[in-house]
Amino acid sequence: MDLLLTQLADTSLLEWIAVILAIAYVLLAALESSWCWLCAFISTAIYTFLFWQVTLPFQSALNGFYMVMAVYGYYQWKKGSKTEAKTGITRSSFHFHLTLVPCLLFVAYWLSQAAEGQFNSDFLWLDASIHLLSMATTFMVAHKILENWIYWFFINIASAYLYAQSGLVLTAILFVGYVGFSLFGYWQWRQQWNNRHASGFNSQPAN
Repeated sequence: MDLLLTQLADTSLLEWIAVILAIAYVLLAALESSWCWLCAFISTAIYTFLFWQVTLPFQSALNGFYMVMAVYGYYQWKKGSKTEAKTGITRSSFHFHLTLVPCLLFVAYWLSQAAEGQFNSDFLWLDASIHLLSMATTFMVAHKILENWIYWFFINIASAYLYAQSGLVLTAILFVGYVGFSLFGYWQWRQQWNNRHASGFNSQPAN
């Protein structure tokens, strides 16, 4: 416990700001508030710098991607809000996910092997796997695909371990909290999907 408190006391101001904004992003996304994307943009800009400092190149690149996706996600949500009906939560088929996940993990393995000569890290494959799965899941969030929260559940568990091993203790604790947020987000979006589906909104049913 003393070690944990010492590590938290040593946490930089930048990491504290990034964590607070990251929490705000998840809560606002679960509530379908477009303000989530502003919080995401600022938080990920900070993390792009922080992850590079601790030799997590794929996480740094991922957060640079998140900055772009924050703009894209805001546009997608605002575009939906201007139409006659609010952009509804949708679902994807089981076969889609059964194909997507193994393909991404294979590409992550290839990327980690290619990066071994450039970076001194024991977690390149995990780093790359989280990177690619998170990219795909962010597109799901932007298009309001319900299953994104299931992806985040497992991504957050893996991320918490990776960040703890890299010395970013506060961020690791954040991602442990994200595990619970992903369950809340799934429940929130599932209720919205059920309500709209029952009310006759045009939502894509799961196959």
